[in-house]
Amino acid sequence: MKQKTAYLGLFTAVAIIFGYVETLIPVFAGIPGIKLGLANLAVLFILERYSFREAALVSAVRILVIGFLFGNMFSIVYSLAGAALSLTVMTLMKKWSGFSIMGISVAGGVTHNIGQLLVAIAIVENRSLLYYAPALLVSGVVTGLLIGWLTGETLERVPATFS
Repeated sequence: MKQKTAYLGLFTAVAIIFGYVETLIPVFAGIPGIKLGLANLAVLFILERYSFREAALVSAVRILVIGFLFGNMFSIVYSLAGAALSLTVMTLMKKWSGFSIMGISVAGGVTHNIGQLLVAIAIVENRSLLYYAPALLVSGVVTGLLIGWLTGETLERVPATFS
């Protein structure tokens, strides 16, 4: 149990570091909310090696720490909404056979953006934000492919006895 707690702490720290690194990368698309999602690599890794519960814990701690250090209350709310929807969908897909880590990650990237967009629409009470949907969906697919590939490579290189 202590070893598992230590690994979860380690992956939480990695997710926080990746989240910080992401704050240093400028967004080129000019659309709010588009990011690489590097911190999700740690969350997806935990989901694959452990369970929804552990992945949700790592994700929530990461979001709160990054939000308080580098964001604001709105960024925390948006991130929590996206992460909750994304993690739920990824967990369901993981339970169904036939989905690769890439497919699960793409679904996570897309639903994360959908969750954030829905919360933004609710907060500002303006449906015109739906105009961002196509760009956010495309970015979710692209970043989901990247994170899925990186997570797959990490899963191959980190022995199962490590987690």
